[in-house]
Amino acid sequence: MGFILEEERPSDSPFIEKIWRVRSGQAGDFTSLAACHSEIVVTRYAGKTAVAVRGPETFAAPASVPADGEFLGIVFKLGTFMPHLLPKNLMDRRDAYLPVANDKSFWLDSSTWEIPGFDNADTFAERLVRQGLLMHDPVVDAALQGRPPALSPRALQHHFARATGLPHKLIQQIERARRAAALLKSGLSILDTVHEAGYFDQAHLTNSLKRFIGQTPTQMVRGNIPE
Repeated sequence: MGFILEEERPSDSPFIEKIWRVRSGQAGDFTSLAACHSEIVVTRYAGKTAVAVRGPETFAAPASVPADGEFLGIVFKLGTFMPHLLPKNLMDRRDAYLPVANDKSFWLDSSTWEIPGFDNADTFAERLVRQGLLMHDPVVDAALQGRPPALSPRALQHHFARATGLPHKLIQQIERARRAAALLKSGLSILDTVHEAGYFDQAHLTNSLKRFIGQTPTQMVRGNIPE
């Protein structure tokens, strides 16, 4: 199984982290990595279209892909969320599927919306913001940048839970694991990755990558890194 014609681009929108699209070759299985971000995913295959809102994933898990499918993802920046579809309710593949009107539109908030594409995803996000269907929590943004506001730990936790579905500490753990996987993929040794990514020791790195990436550092060094 493989993905073909993969493409990814950044966004000028303050609400969007990136937009990606891929096509699948033959049907098969893969490992879905832990992820902090929520996203909207449009899937087309076998003449059918699906529009789903996805929450974060707190651990690596097996997943499957159909043959000859087309997939588009609009990844929200951390702290960006849909208030009527909170990330905490969509975590770990509890996706919310939006009703599809036809192959070009879907239903959202009692109105039909054009299904976004790779080139107009930013405009789509802007429309969601204007309608109050997408918003960003500046408290989360400030805390992620190391400038937490003068709030109690409980109040700060509330902001993170609402906007991301995750505690701040878990976000840091997931992002560190993904960075470590990227370092190993780039050719850095296991011991150097332990130091560079800030793990206590190799066992700490191994436990983290098994949970969030689904493989051990040794498997990655051997070239078996999931995409």
